[in-house]
Amino acid sequence: MRQIVLDTETTGLEWKKGNRVVEIGCVELVERRPSGVTRQWYINPEREFEAGAQEVTGLSLDQLLDKPKFAEIAEEFLAFVDGAELVIHNAAFDIGFLDYELSLLGPQYGRMHDRVRVEDSLALARQRYPGQRNSLDALCRRLGVDNSHRHLHGALLDAQILMDVYLALTSGQGEIELAAAVADDAANTDEARIAALSQMRADAAARPRVRADADDLAAHEQRMEAIRKKAGGRCVWDAA
Repeated sequence: MRQIVLDTETTGLEWKKGNRVVEIGCVELVERRPSGVTRQWYINPEREFEAGAQEVTGLSLDQLLDKPKFAEIAEEFLAFVDGAELVIHNAAFDIGFLDYELSLLGPQYGRMHDRVRVEDSLALARQRYPGQRNSLDALCRRLGVDNSHRHLHGALLDAQILMDVYLALTSGQGEIELAAAVADDAANTDEARIAALSQMRADAAARPRVRADADDLAAHEQRMEAIRKKAGGRCVWDAA
């Protein structure tokens, strides 16, 4: 199975207000393993940022004026994701923006759901941790994923962090499927079973367990609080 962990950055929180995509980041998984293939597109949005979004991303329209417009990268982007399952945190946000961008190019491009399947990691997290905060930062702390280098929101950086979160969040599912495959295959030798179980243990041992220190968390929370004040008390990155 081919999966693409995807994130976008935008000029604001609502595409219905004409906000646009400014960055797309993608990380490829094949059979739940990183393939080493990533994609990143910076995009000229052809409009100014809303103040909160500019502060979160650290980007500005001036920095993006020499980047291609979405129409210029659309074919390359769609060819890369076509037929894959997209793993997105709070998928309605990103898919809404991508559908809006496609709609500006004409009806022949259709919608994202015409081309891909979508797995919403926020919905998965809410099922596993009901009633708790399930933002990407909260899940990093809960699952032991290192996000100490995440001082600003960036699509490729966030996609790479989300990949680790998603694999940790769904690791039990993958191990159950692997164990079932081993048990159901009567042709497997004892050596093959031992090798499969060893791989499961190796995968578990390889999961990241580095945590942000108190200074990193305090600095991040201070930045988020400033953004909340500008956004009226809450922003999309607080999704829970």
